Order: sequence, then structure tokens, then C-alpha cells
Amino acid sequence: MESLPTVEEPGPPWPTKIAVLLREGLLPWQELNVTAFLSSAIAAAVPELIGRPYEDADGTAYLAMFRQPVLVLTGPAPLLAGARDKALARGLPTSVFTADLFATGGDVENRAAVQAVRGIDLDLVGLAVHGPRNGVAKVLGGARMHP
Repeated sequence: MESLPTVEEPGPPWPTKIAVLLREGLLPWQELNVTAFLSSAIAAAVPELIGRPYEDADGTAYLAMFRQPVLVLTGPAPLLAGARDKALARGLPTSVFTADLFATGGDVENRAAVQAVRGIDLDLVGLAVHGPRNGVAKVLGGARMHP
């Protein structure tokens, strides 16, 4: 891999925030799985959040990642439902993960499981949002940092 030219990229303090909100009480493997899926949705929806590829001193290439941190928070089920409503009302890019998705076999089944339920009735176990720092903070008010 060729060395890439240095490009000025925004750094801290970040003007935007990426946050994942997990429902309290999930098993550790579920927390990790939900966080990975939700983060991938933000990356797909907002590709400019992705930095440049990595390369070690040996010249081995590695994939690019988010340019900014991903906050992981937790809260009770009603907080997730409220955060979903607030995020959508603000027009923020939002991804959801429902309890039903733990029992599906792949992307087609996942989308069908979400589509079968009205938004207000989704059994949310996680959601991710991206947007201006203050907007995301208002959407996720009451959540606490994941331990």
C-alpha cells in the first residue's frame, strides 16, 4: 500500500457525536453485537465520518475506522423509546436494534422483523444516533455511560 498524503482532518473537540444507547440488562455478547451492528449503520449512512486507512511500519494495510469516538451509553427501555422519538423528530441519522433481531438469521429477516412492528411498539434493545453534539446530548438525556 502506498503511503497516503497527509490530509487535515477535524479533531477534538468534535462538532458531532456518535452515540450508541443500549438497554439495561443485556448479556455481554448482546451488548457487543448490538453495538457493532448499530455502529455499522452510522458508518454506512454518514461515510464522511470514516477516516483514512491505517498502515503499520511494515507497510501492512488496515481498514479505515471512524475518525471520532463512539460513545456507548445505557438506560432503561422507556429511555430508548423516548430517544428514538426525539432523534427522529430532530431528523438525526438513527439506527435501531430490536429484541426480535436476536432470533433472525440475516439481513433480510432483520429488516422484515423491524418492518412488521409499528415504530412506537418496537422492542428496542439499542439505538445509535449521529448529529450535532448538543442535539445528540438532548436526545440521549438521562442515559449514563456504559460501565
